[in-house]
Amino acid sequence: MERRQFLQYAGSSIAAIALVQCTRAAKHQRPSPPLVSVDGALTVDLTATEQTVTLAGRSAQLLTYNGQMPGPLWEVQAGDTLAVNFTNGLTQPTNLHFHGLHIPPTDRADNVFVSVPSGEQFRYEFAIAPTHPGGLFWYHPHHHGLVAAQLAGGLAGPLIVRGAVDAIPEIQAASEEILVLQDFDLTWRGQRREPTPIFRRWGRQGDLITVNGDRAPGLTIPQRGLLRLRLLNASPSRIYRLRLENHPWHLIGMDGSTLAAPLALDDLILAPGNRADVLVAGDREPGAYTLMSLPYDRGISDMMAAMEDDAAPSVDAATGAIAQLQYGDATTEVPLPQTLLTSPELPTPSRRREFVLDHGIDGDQAFLINGRGFAHDRVDTTVQLGTVEEWHIVNKAGMDHPFHLHTNAFQIVRRNGQPVPTPMWQDVVNIPAYESVDLLVPFNDFAGKTVYHCHILDHEDQGMMGIIEMQAASTHRATQQSMI
Repeated sequence: MERRQFLQYAGSSIAAIALVQCTRAAKHQRPSPPLVSVDGALTVDLTATEQTVTLAGRSAQLLTYNGQMPGPLWEVQAGDTLAVNFTNGLTQPTNLHFHGLHIPPTDRADNVFVSVPSGEQFRYEFAIAPTHPGGLFWYHPHHHGLVAAQLAGGLAGPLIVRGAVDAIPEIQAASEEILVLQDFDLTWRGQRREPTPIFRRWGRQGDLITVNGDRAPGLTIPQRGLLRLRLLNASPSRIYRLRLENHPWHLIGMDGSTLAAPLALDDLILAPGNRADVLVAGDREPGAYTLMSLPYDRGISDMMAAMEDDAAPSVDAATGAIAQLQYGDATTEVPLPQTLLTSPELPTPSRRREFVLDHGIDGDQAFLINGRGFAHDRVDTTVQLGTVEEWHIVNKAGMDHPFHLHTNAFQIVRRNGQPVPTPMWQDVVNIPAYESVDLLVPFNDFAGKTVYHCHILDHEDQGMMGIIEMQAASTHRATQQSMI
């Protein structure tokens, strides 16, 4: 693609505004009819294939789970067992990552080092602890080098764990909707467009934003009631800045963890991989209200403008309406809950580490952590089970990098050296250019190797990932002795 063609392509996001805004709100669809556990277990068949599907009212050639866009919705209770009979119907290897779940990173659980070749099968099976937090999680591919392309092709599905938060009376009384946000870059024939090298380096981004496979679907909120919106950013690179017309967001949880009390926000920012659990109060005049995706520059607009002498349109221009909220019938008034769940108190960290996110040379190692690109045969960080560490994550690059850790969620305690007003538990934290965060990370329950990485997935595929090994106490002592 020539330079001017690229700029015209980037500007198509602006043209998409008018198209979205003039599109009548489609009838809302959940991601799929939920597959719900019975008698403490859920067993599902899941097949990844490439096929033609209907996306936002048009035909598109995408990668799908079970031919659906997004993939099937699974719902389990804390304490259940989940088994997935997975078949790879793609022409390339793939696997599954159960994003956010606190389960073993080994064997047939959340093992991202498994490779399922084309045409072969693999059975995932694991137990979810009775104490596991209730929340929204998701599954997606995690085969290194292919992650961004496979997620951009459509491979993503939501997973709900019901837990203590779902027993809060006001939340029980709320209506509930799941919104899976994905963006796609398609030709007019509905074929996936291969990103240019420079766009792959920045992180691919499409100008078609869908919610549960639709464009601007309609949602219903009960008058005087509560609507629980559970939002998942399943895009490979796009950071969403969301605002609901004339309604504040009442954030009750992030990334499958629950806050101590609702937090009122005007804008909700979701980095790739983030999930937000929010309540919307039906206390406005009955009518229709727009859910908007607003501009968010993750640090690439200036780079793109530098490609042309004239000012170039931004790939992060406002994208307009992505859903419509319509008031429904009046119901018994449901107030916002005043309190939610208390967070566990953490002991004093046993160690402080620093992780520096930066850019390298072009090629497969274009993005680095602590000066090194990813290597399959190298353990970058070794920790001991039963400890808490403080991680100082520094972004020395000129664009945002969302940092994700597998297996164990972390508590965000400082940004740029300043305490955060509301420490949150998350598993993805966005770090804008030249900023830093401090995290408290408890390593509990599960030994084994897994990874941490940037969740702009082109950056992960190009080196911004490390391997962490979580060792039991006896193994940790043996390792230390062998190093003496």
